[in-house]
Amino acid sequence: MTTTEQTLTGEHTELLEALDKHRHFLRYTVQGLTDEQAALTPTASQLCLGGLIKHVTRAESGWYDFAVAGPEAHSGQDIEGHIASFRMEPGETLAGLLAAYEEAARRTDELVASGVDLDKSWPLPEAPWFKPGASWSIRRVLMHVIAETAQHAGHADIIRETIDGQKSMG
Repeated sequence: MTTTEQTLTGEHTELLEALDKHRHFLRYTVQGLTDEQAALTPTASQLCLGGLIKHVTRAESGWYDFAVAGPEAHSGQDIEGHIASFRMEPGETLAGLLAAYEEAARRTDELVASGVDLDKSWPLPEAPWFKPGASWSIRRVLMHVIAETAQHAGHADIIRETIDGQKSMG
């Protein structure tokens, strides 16, 4: 039995399973699309499928960095980068965006599977959307990443159905 197998608790496994389920729905939603289809914005929201993959990758990577290094990892966040993360820019491909997402997912999975202390907490960086002086544990960070992934998987499902009628569920 490896150290990882010895330290991995039921909670670690459940968090990874929940995250993997929502990642699957997001990846499933974009299967078989061309780059052009992935860049379409067919709803009033101006969201596109490639942009959602890009955004979730950026979010998961940023929260991974926060979980490992603390609030300094979020110090370079900017609103322009956040807004741009929802767009599929010229030259970006769906395959490239999915590969980056897989890398972000691998890093998160390895962190959780290592048996990381889920109670370890960091103060949140100062931002108008965070309560002043608040801290988040690694557990809270993972719950946020799960919620973000699930929310955007739902957005993706609506966009995909608008493009060609395919649905992830139902």
